[in-house]
Amino acid sequence: MPRIHFQQQLVDLKDKLLAMAALTQQTVELTVEAYLKRDKGLCKYVRENETAIDRAQRELDEMAYELLAKEQPMAIDLRFILAVIKINGDLELIGDQSANIAKRTKDVLKMPEVMLPVDFEAMGEFAARMIRTAVQSLIEGDAFLAESVLGMDDEMDRMNRLAPEDLLELIQQRPQFTNQAMNGILIARNLERIADHATNIATDVIFWVRGADVRHLYLATLD
Repeated sequence: MPRIHFQQQLVDLKDKLLAMAALTQQTVELTVEAYLKRDKGLCKYVRENETAIDRAQRELDEMAYELLAKEQPMAIDLRFILAVIKINGDLELIGDQSANIAKRTKDVLKMPEVMLPVDFEAMGEFAARMIRTAVQSLIEGDAFLAESVLGMDDEMDRMNRLAPEDLLELIQQRPQFTNQAMNGILIARNLERIADHATNIATDVIFWVRGADVRHLYLATLD
């Protein structure tokens, strides 16, 4: 009977993490839409979602640490709880990056509108797809699906390298748009960091399923 209760607690922990992941993904999509549409109201929703994500993170950590302390799980159950704690932290940081984009958007609203030579919509959609794929790998316990996220990060890195190059060229050609371009560089960087956190989530899923820590191995391939 105690074992059945423990397994139900693990299910509850996973469900709560998935709810937080859904909220986080929605927040990423909202903040990109807010920037593209110059919508101050959507920025407010992003800030409200970030507050909810912060609250969910605290609750999840409490649940996870309580399970570690009371149940002293072993093997795959232990790895799952440890993975939840790390994924929880990455989801909260994605919320922070989304809030940063919303803050930049509010700054942009004070400036004349200009078309920047960066496809922020594509970057936002790609980052959101990485989050969706990483979360789906968690739902299915699929390490192969999680590995696909690691490969997707290369494409996001490529887009982020091109963004500052194009925006710095704009500054040289049209210095009156320097502030807008600098904001664009920072927003592209925020989206790239969101993708990095999605990659972290994928490596944590691999750790849970296989018992292998691939994070340092993945980082070594970037050197």
